Amino acid sequence: MDSVEADGGFESKSDQFNVEYIGNDNWEWGQPETADSKKPILKHFYKKKADFYSIHTKDFDLHVNPVIYVGLGQDSRLTDDNLFTNTRGIEVRGMVDEKVGFYTYLADNQAIMPSYVNEWRTEKGVVPHEGFWKTFKEGPGVDFLQARGYISFNATKHIDLQFGHDRFFVGNGQRSMVFSDFAPPGLFFKGNVKVWKLNYMFLLNRFVADPRGLVTGIERSSNYPNKIVAFHHLSVNIGKKLNVGVFESVIYSPDDTTRLGGFDMAYANPIIFYRAIEQQNGSSDNVLLGLDFKWNALRGVQLYGQLMLDEFLLDNVKEGNGWWANKVGVQAGLKYVDAFGVSNLDLQGEYNLVRPYTYSHNSQFGSYTNFRQAVAHPLEANFQELIGVIRYQPIPKLTCVAKVFVYNKGVDGSVDENWGGNLLKNNSTREKDYENTIGQGVPVDVAYGSFTASWMLKHNLFVDGTYIYRESKSTAANYTNTTSVLSMAVRWNIAQRHYEF
Repeated sequence: MDSVEADGGFESKSDQFNVEYIGNDNWEWGQPETADSKKPILKHFYKKKADFYSIHTKDFDLHVNPVIYVGLGQDSRLTDDNLFTNTRGIEVRGMVDEKVGFYTYLADNQAIMPSYVNEWRTEKGVVPHEGFWKTFKEGPGVDFLQARGYISFNATKHIDLQFGHDRFFVGNGQRSMVFSDFAPPGLFFKGNVKVWKLNYMFLLNRFVADPRGLVTGIERSSNYPNKIVAFHHLSVNIGKKLNVGVFESVIYSPDDTTRLGGFDMAYANPIIFYRAIEQQNGSSDNVLLGLDFKWNALRGVQLYGQLMLDEFLLDNVKEGNGWWANKVGVQAGLKYVDAFGVSNLDLQGEYNLVRPYTYSHNSQFGSYTNFRQAVAHPLEANFQELIGVIRYQPIPKLTCVAKVFVYNKGVDGSVDENWGGNLLKNNSTREKDYENTIGQGVPVDVAYGSFTASWMLKHNLFVDGTYIYRESKSTAANYTNTTSVLSMAVRWNIAQRHYEF
């Protein structure tokens, strides 16, 4: 950032404000004079604008900050309760010898969420983005803890290793066809190699396959059954404007009673192709393959996309017979930075498509889920979606974001049906083998729009005003649900909470 600023890359007042903000937020690397507080509290607290408490020496670096999120709102469909969010927590990060890094986030939460989120929670039995939860005051409220943390180690100049409990996002869009930050965090080990024009990532995750009492009705007398997701991603820069990547992911479970043996060490190999291992071992584990790209086509314009293949047979694709196992996810998008020559006006458009039964498997131990939530796209499967985003920072402390999501999804008409849109149902219970189309079952059309204005009062202290409008309708089921949400929030050292589905 300092180098770009020195080259005159930032011209607008908002850009200059953002550069100063990022420098202050990461002061341990650049030591900018603007990071110092004019009036520290009791000489020890807020010596730096970004940190409640900090230590920085040659061998040790520490940053401690409170986390607060207080929000109130109204939902047009909730007549008896107001929306609210109450989050209190702490965030700690730092380094030892500038080689080993650590990060910890812990927060306690109570909330009453919008009506459409409550309906999703009733259907799935879980809170979106979260793991274990309980009801709050015998009403529509929920109570849950959040915990994330990891240790990072620079093994060499080009190799970085991480171990901890967190979530990941892989891709360049609003959504991801392979890894999104929608599902709860999980235990992981990650290795990343960045050398020459190559970037290679190996990721091993432990997810929850079956939260007891939610799926099987069994009392919680032991640990939840687990599943393992192993993931490779290799990308290469081609010239100065194009980056192309390939990826593969396998989902399997040592707790699945249908398989023999426990942890399969073959999947811990960070460089071999999973599909070859799976076939050689006679395994029926769920394997995903795909590719992605981003291309800086013009000044300020980037094209991006992903193609994910769960299963498919080329002959069936050519015949166009709608074979159920032609399971594919597609993403195509465009970003336009400083659109039409207006500084800090950024536009984004995106199209996503996922065929029926994609990400599903013949058991819940092989489905691409964690704690009953999609690891990839939050709409799961059997849908197509259009997204538009406008971001504008007209003055330094004010950021406005408008988003529109329009999608069509096929859902099941009853609990006994399986039209390929619910990843918690085994695909062996599918309705038919051929003539499967996107939106089959009971088609539902959803239009979701939001506008948020955020004002930064002090460093990392924001006031947000948000309006959400969501309409869900189905002519087949003869219903229309309209939800409007108006809310205000104050947040400190924490990002906004979104339920964009």
